[in-house]
Amino acid sequence: MSEPTGGALLVDDRADRMVVTLNRPAARNAIDQAMIGELHAVCDRLEAGPRPLIIIGSGGVFAGGADIAQLRDRRRGEALLGINSRLFDRIAKLPQPTVAAVAGPALGGGAELAYACDIRLAAPTARFGNPEPGLGILAAAGASWRLSELVGRSVAKQVLLGGSTLDAERALRVGLVADIVQEADLLGAAHALVDRMLRAVPLALRLTKLVLDAPGPHPVADDLAQAILFETEEKHERMTQFLERSRK
Repeated sequence: MSEPTGGALLVDDRADRMVVTLNRPAARNAIDQAMIGELHAVCDRLEAGPRPLIIIGSGGVFAGGADIAQLRDRRRGEALLGINSRLFDRIAKLPQPTVAAVAGPALGGGAELAYACDIRLAAPTARFGNPEPGLGILAAAGASWRLSELVGRSVAKQVLLGGSTLDAERALRVGLVADIVQEADLLGAAHALVDRMLRAVPLALRLTKLVLDAPGPHPVADDLAQAILFETEEKHERMTQFLERSRK
């Protein structure tokens, strides 16, 4: 059962996953200071009790960007604090996988929140874009490097410099989203994806994410992570079950 956290989010906190709904529909789910604080509280819970996270927007919109009224009044000191970038980096580093279920616009800070998630699913209405230069700023909460990692430098420059938006079909073609599903089925598809994840051993999933996100080649990290997993009961039990099934 989703519960309000103070107005900006609805949180469905389950034993095996968490579902967070961005809940400022009158403001197109713009990411304001209150929402940032509530998302940090979500991170507190998920760091203490690691589970997969699904993020979705209310009212047919993922997030239309940062709250411009608040952003306009920020000065150099606030920029150096990295208010949005620190949050999105924290979400990207959560121990278990994160899924953004995107319907409608995911623009500016909303796009950067989606980019920070491990996997994105899109409704046909989804649109990703970063119009920040038109407001006299840059996309400084991860898009300037995270989008390039996701879709390549050329497409990232089309979005960040050329002002292009990626609709669902193009986002699928360039690999930004994993699948396109009808909006009515979007949350169900996100849950089905998490169900598949949960069939894996949690520690194996956690270490896979950690190694995947490590910078540069990391054969030593691979070996160390594998050494940890080779010593677990889950590894022995899963492989024994596999061998028993294969003999039948």
